Amino acid sequence: MTASREQKFNLAFNIFLVTGMLIAVMVTTVFQLRQPNVRTFMLLLAGFGSVMGVVNTVMSANGNILTFVFGFIDVLIGTIVYLDNGIMGNFALHAFYFLPMQFVGFWQWRKRGAKLKAEGGESAKVRARRLTKREWLYVIIGLLIGMVVVYFILLFIDQMKLEAGKIDTLNRPKILLDAVVMMLNIAGQVLLSLAFMEQWYIWNLVNVASISLWVVTLTGSGASGYAVVMLIKYVFYLLNSINGLRIWLGLSREK
Repeated sequence: MTASREQKFNLAFNIFLVTGMLIAVMVTTVFQLRQPNVRTFMLLLAGFGSVMGVVNTVMSANGNILTFVFGFIDVLIGTIVYLDNGIMGNFALHAFYFLPMQFVGFWQWRKRGAKLKAEGGESAKVRARRLTKREWLYVIIGLLIGMVVVYFILLFIDQMKLEAGKIDTLNRPKILLDAVVMMLNIAGQVLLSLAFMEQWYIWNLVNVASISLWVVTLTGSGASGYAVVMLIKYVFYLLNSINGLRIWLGLSREK
């Protein structure tokens, strides 16, 4: 594929992704606005944050440093929403990990040639790199250890809830899936911030796991239209992460 055809394809594909995911977010918001006792401001704020997240993922797939600007807005809104809803685990993860990592990523990408505006008026893409075999080993070991640690932490929390009567049973498969997805997100953010191509393998795993989760939800009893929208949303995220892998395989080959 020639450079001009590549640019046209990426532009068309990005418009398709952003439009599709934007529609998914809008449908989700409209659906939730019809529910009783809705806090309109927080719902609209969360919806706006979701849109910023959509743009953030497309920017990161294309190696554009603006991903960290939109990522900062997305994570900041997410931090506020989680705090407002008393979801302290995700609040801490966003406030003390994902938020600072936006600055780390911006700084690291600048060091690797990414610019808001380069010669010719276009933004300069980051010079992607690849993990060595030893670095891959470190990532895998770190992921496995992290998943085990997070699993037992979440299991302990749910056991406390069970004893307090806040839940009826322990859902160990769900706890394990939560631990896996959380650690994959943490690893993906590290590799993204440090401009490693292999981040896209991680994001593909995250999106496949999320799609599986919502498919299981839809096949269960009491599934709602919200679950359908979330499934569609993660299908678009998966398409973006596949395209991101394709683009970054090329970026990591460029000298």
